[in-house]
Amino acid sequence: MYKQIIRPIFFWFDPEKVHYFTFSFIRTVSKIPGIPSLFKFLFVVNDKRLEREVFGLKFKNPVGLAAGMDKDASLYKELSNLGFGFIEIGTLTPKAQEGNPKKRIFRLKEDNALINRMGFNNSGVRAAVERLKRNKGVLIGGNIGKNKLTPNEEATADYLICFEALYDYVNYFVVNVSSPNTPNLRELQEKEPLTKLLQALQDQNLAKPKQKPILLKIAPDLTNSQLLDIIDIVKETKIAGVIATNTTLSREGLHSGNKIETGGMSGKPLRNRSTEVIRFLSEKSNKAFPIIGVGGIHSPEDALEKLEAGASLIQIYTGFIYEGPGLIKAINKKILEKL
Repeated sequence: MYKQIIRPIFFWFDPEKVHYFTFSFIRTVSKIPGIPSLFKFLFVVNDKRLEREVFGLKFKNPVGLAAGMDKDASLYKELSNLGFGFIEIGTLTPKAQEGNPKKRIFRLKEDNALINRMGFNNSGVRAAVERLKRNKGVLIGGNIGKNKLTPNEEATADYLICFEALYDYVNYFVVNVSSPNTPNLRELQEKEPLTKLLQALQDQNLAKPKQKPILLKIAPDLTNSQLLDIIDIVKETKIAGVIATNTTLSREGLHSGNKIETGGMSGKPLRNRSTEVIRFLSEKSNKAFPIIGVGGIHSPEDALEKLEAGASLIQIYTGFIYEGPGLIKAINKKILEKL
């Protein structure tokens, strides 16, 4: 029904407007008695065999929602009713910011992909905290970044502000230095600044009575040499793991007209590269740390490919938009079939 009726209607309209309409619709209908239970009945797969314990946390199932969809922690409860094992919010910054000028999301229908140049639009970390105070049982990851106007030399302070604000309200943290849509942000992926940033966060973490897992989200455009640096940095700073991967600047092999738009691309064309990065990190590190695999998952087979390459958990975003909420259930069922 989704791909035959709902998606074609949605795809007549601007992607960002559809996003806000969909969020508003889900929020509204979820207030009707019985609807949350109906969503759970339709989409949730309850089976103990799907549970995963990763970096000290217990996940109901290994399929999560990637950051970028619920930026402001405004719909995490309702989205969890669609079958996700965990929800990653953000990217959040210390101060609210509008992001880049619109239009800033583009569908590549022929390629089952998206290009976005959102630019960390969000209402600020403290507004998200107020919403997270109402959380009852949803496992939440907090994806954090820096404000656009903060120079890279002062970026660590922005990440520490977000870390402190979210510490009591999220289960794990994700350090986002890999978005291509904030000027110069990816320069923080270089070995020296990245080590300093992660060590500062880890020092703050270690000062807490109970530490929270800190993960690093990396770009798929890193070279093998840079990926080896990532392995060294994870070992040196002792962070909990890596999310591979963010969106790509590559446009190789695309057919859609919108491929000329600037921004990060996600979706099917990213599948192979993200899997390559997962496999490289897993093999070269000798599985020294957990990896969350994301990028181009549009089918249960795509999900299994990521898990077999070395991912402990997976996340979806663009596949969720193109395939609908039934994808989560289909992935979990396929995982159970393989057990």
